[in-house]
Amino acid sequence: MKKTPLNQTHIDSGARMVDFGGWHMPVQYSGLSQEHQAVRTKAGLFDVSHMGEVTVEGEGAEDFLNHLVTNNVSKLVDGQAQYTVMCYESGGVVDDLIVYKRANAKYLLCINAGNIDKDWEWIRKLAEKFPKVKAANVSDQFSQIALQGPLSNEILGKLLPSAKLLGIKYYHFIETELLGQPVIVSRTGYTGEDGFEVYAPAAQGPAIWKKIMEAGAPLGLVPVGLGARDTLRTEMKFPLYGHEIDQDSNPLDAGLGWVVKLDKPQDFVGKAALLKVKAAGSPRTLVGLKVLDKAIARQGYEIFDLESKEKVGIVTSGTPSPSLGYPIAIGYVKQGLQLPGTKLTVKVRDRFFPAEVVPTPFYKRP
Repeated sequence: MKKTPLNQTHIDSGARMVDFGGWHMPVQYSGLSQEHQAVRTKAGLFDVSHMGEVTVEGEGAEDFLNHLVTNNVSKLVDGQAQYTVMCYESGGVVDDLIVYKRANAKYLLCINAGNIDKDWEWIRKLAEKFPKVKAANVSDQFSQIALQGPLSNEILGKLLPSAKLLGIKYYHFIETELLGQPVIVSRTGYTGEDGFEVYAPAAQGPAIWKKIMEAGAPLGLVPVGLGARDTLRTEMKFPLYGHEIDQDSNPLDAGLGWVVKLDKPQDFVGKAALLKVKAAGSPRTLVGLKVLDKAIARQGYEIFDLESKEKVGIVTSGTPSPSLGYPIAIGYVKQGLQLPGTKLTVKVRDRFFPAEVVPTPFYKRP
């Protein structure tokens, strides 16, 4: 299995380690619920060094990225980040990603860990049409540590000037130094809480992790594994590749139309297919479900109409919600069944359990 630069740190901390898409990663430390609640009420620290990084630089970099992704990269200013997706010609999703504009014709892409090889091959191939653009897979050069929770600013402020942190708006970043090392500090997040991501040289990851933990321990900071990362993002209905989005789903069905700029001047891969989907109307839509009777609806479980028992959809993610105290799920259902209050039922093993469409995100910050 692949290992992040923080692998030994997790083992020494007593983390329960698992195989996550070929990576040896911590699934939990003190316990999923405790870690989840720490992020919601205080702060949690995540190792996300398994995520991939790709640099795109040179003349025509902006045009290339606008061809590669659905969002409008031309709208970015230096120090701004943008959530977007890459599509196949079919409109299916290659991956979702974040584009960081570091300077004119200088960008950094953050891609999903399980898709690094596939994404890099896709990016490299498309970049061949733009001979002055230089793209490089630099995933092994970075550690990435995410600090999330309401006390994140106070904790990181012990290591960086507070004025610098306060100046980072949502989906923006700065390039600075931490422990004498060059770092990128961004403010995006995948939990629904305020927080930061620290991109640092790979070898410096353990030292930076240790310093952040020391700064945050008196305030209740805890290390957090992949288990709570998933429950936190599910409560926000944030999509996860391989669940809500994949090569067989398109961003319009997945509720990501807000990052699909069909009117931007540049043609992008998948645009023609997505125009057809928009014209015809999506046959299905992604909804949030409150599952009753404490049943846990997992990925792949079928969703049925409560009255006719006709199959109307499928669950993409499901979990007990530590914040809300009841099971929640995300799933695709037929168009017309997305209104909050719509009564459905989910087949869990051989039993049917009632479920109700509810507004999302499931959890909202106080």
